[in-house]
Amino acid sequence: MKLLHTSDWHLGRAFHRVNLLGAQAAFVDHLVETVREREVDAVLVAGDVYDRAVPPLPAVELFDRTLHRLADLGVPTVMISGNHDSARRLGVGAGLIDRAGIHLRTDPAGCADPVVLADVHGEVALYGLPYLEPALVKDQFSADKVSHEAVLGAAMDRIRADLAARAPGTRSVVLAHAFVTGGQSSDSERDITVGGVEAVPASVFEGVDYAALGHLHGCQTINERVRYSGSPLAYSFSEVHHRKTMWLIELGADGEIGGAERIDAPVPRALARLRGRLDDLLADQAHAVHEDAWVEATLTDPVRPDDPMARLAARFPHTLSLAFDPEGREEESGSSYAQRLRGRSDQEIAEDFVAHVRGGGRADEAERAVLQGAFDDVRADDSRQETHR
Repeated sequence: MKLLHTSDWHLGRAFHRVNLLGAQAAFVDHLVETVREREVDAVLVAGDVYDRAVPPLPAVELFDRTLHRLADLGVPTVMISGNHDSARRLGVGAGLIDRAGIHLRTDPAGCADPVVLADVHGEVALYGLPYLEPALVKDQFSADKVSHEAVLGAAMDRIRADLAARAPGTRSVVLAHAFVTGGQSSDSERDITVGGVEAVPASVFEGVDYAALGHLHGCQTINERVRYSGSPLAYSFSEVHHRKTMWLIELGADGEIGGAERIDAPVPRALARLRGRLDDLLADQAHAVHEDAWVEATLTDPVRPDDPMARLAARFPHTLSLAFDPEGREEESGSSYAQRLRGRSDQEIAEDFVAHVRGGGRADEAERAVLQGAFDDVRADDSRQETHR
């Protein structure tokens, strides 16, 4: 059985104020053509279909057209909601859409109710496990604590129990949206840290033949049976070295991975990160290859040059980001606020603030617990408000 695994479309997202809807539509064209040409048996979309809970109307219209095109192909599609999606909104009409072969899995309660497909080797059960906010589903899943590992583990226990009750030899696939240990993150993913622990071990997915993951934007293999497809487009300059793809997975007769091929996605425009003095960037012929790219430039001139953005744009007309990192400065004193925060979680930033206002000395264990609880409560409250809007 051929499975096309994709995720993190983030319909409606811009790239440094550049509208990407046209590029996202081109990706959908590519997806549909791939399904047709490669005779795909099922499409798996592992969350973050939209970029935000209330997406702009053009993004909703693109999603609507996409559903119609996938349904017209007659190829089953399984989609789950991610942490950027509103599960309630994405799941509206799921029962009716299900009849067209588009299976939206947005309700955690239905995680052990699979879409069952069949080929000449027997049945394949596809379980859709939407993003689980630990504080909201802990009691529902009788998890022992508020953490991603606990709630995912409890949900997977339900899935394994359902699978065990099925005919021997039934193959299995799980779609999930999570940060799995060993995955490499980028700047464009929203933090899902809860309880101070954001990653879950790949062992959570033991017992199933393939885990199609979403959330991380780089295509990567955790192990043969646990993979991220990554996002189809770059959503930050930290993804400059990403190769944007989908996975074409061949599930064998006994549940073995008979093949795993990366299918390249269309690239609307290359990315480039340039660093150096302004005059050098403007004169160096080695940068000619980047003249049509989206550019992030970091200038190292000791003194800020006059009108740097306009001068850069004369050679690199698609310059989108400009930063300054003067030569010879002390490492942190000249860095921008955004640079100092890059890669740091909300919890770490808050702990740094405690140390700053205290004039030294890190937050102790009790203070860290208070901060951690506050962030968990705010995140859970945001999810509750979104659910009831």
